[in-house]
Amino acid sequence: MNVALVYNVKQNPSDLPSLSEEGDEPPRRLSSDGRGAVHSIAAPSIAALDAEAEWDTMDTILAVKRALAERHDVALIEANEDAYDCLRALQPEIVFNMSEGMNGVSRESQIPAMLDFLRIPYTGSDPVTLGICLDKGLAKEVLAYHGIPTPRFSLVRSEAGLDHSAVPLPAIVKPVHEGSSKGIANSSVVRAAVELRSKVVQLLEEYHEPALVEEFLPGREFTVALLGNEADVRVLPIVEINFSSLPEGVEPIYSFEAKWVWDHADSPIDIFICPARIPEALKESIERICLRAYHALRCRDWCRIDVRLDDRGEPNIMELNPLPGVLPNPEEHSCFPMAAFAAGMTYNEMINSVLDTASRRCGLTAGRT
Repeated sequence: MNVALVYNVKQNPSDLPSLSEEGDEPPRRLSSDGRGAVHSIAAPSIAALDAEAEWDTMDTILAVKRALAERHDVALIEANEDAYDCLRALQPEIVFNMSEGMNGVSRESQIPAMLDFLRIPYTGSDPVTLGICLDKGLAKEVLAYHGIPTPRFSLVRSEAGLDHSAVPLPAIVKPVHEGSSKGIANSSVVRAAVELRSKVVQLLEEYHEPALVEEFLPGREFTVALLGNEADVRVLPIVEINFSSLPEGVEPIYSFEAKWVWDHADSPIDIFICPARIPEALKESIERICLRAYHALRCRDWCRIDVRLDDRGEPNIMELNPLPGVLPNPEEHSCFPMAAFAAGMTYNEMINSVLDTASRRCGLTAGRT
């Protein structure tokens, strides 16, 4: 088929944020007991550091292109102001969509909305699902409506709104419209009212969007890759986040620092375990709740879902990512490819499986298993 690969590319992929002048280790401060504790990013603002965190490097984009080119003719289209005209002129048979968008809370919906208007089929979820999943508060409201466990939360639009927040401490504070761990630093876990107020004010000022104050669950954390549609959704091997691999003294969360600073291809940390070493009953419970969430949010073709255990060991849905990252280098610890590798798939097989799944859903005869 004639396939268009639509993407956003990092403009400065080598400009990684550093936590110290040398950039080789996180700075340390003394905690109350005199032990070293890792401090979070202080300057510049996290919002300035993570502006392009959701976008892909050209290495990833070309890896996806090579995978698709094994069986198809592939054209690259950047998801910028010229994308609509390019798509209208090219009229591909299907689009492999990995575009995160450029501006606003509906940015992940921009390219799919254009494609719907042009009646061009594409991989992945539709604009409505993408928009809801990017809004963590709306997604959690849908989950709660369907009786799917998710941590208690409050949406805070101003400092005064904190007075009406009933979320118990400890809590975790996140910007409501971001992905790729944007705005989630080690300091995002708050254990006192003064920390909560400080973190909420910081996010409101830096991201200019509401802050999600969410109950902090104490249990293990997992991420789950799903592939397929309707009754044929396949749950790939579960990935567990190995918090014991993080620097001493940090919070047990997959923060911006953990994702982009402490763990990188040149010096990887053992942050993931796949398949997760868990009892069969817990595995089935996680798979069941993820399938419920996948269908409740009307995801299509593929998605990655984050899960954390509460104080009773029960899985809760944290958030859904219907545009999962697909970094090709195993040392870069991209979770969807990691799960696919554990399922016996190569990188190219994984990418083409997503395209095949979308092709079958759209009635295109080229889609095959």
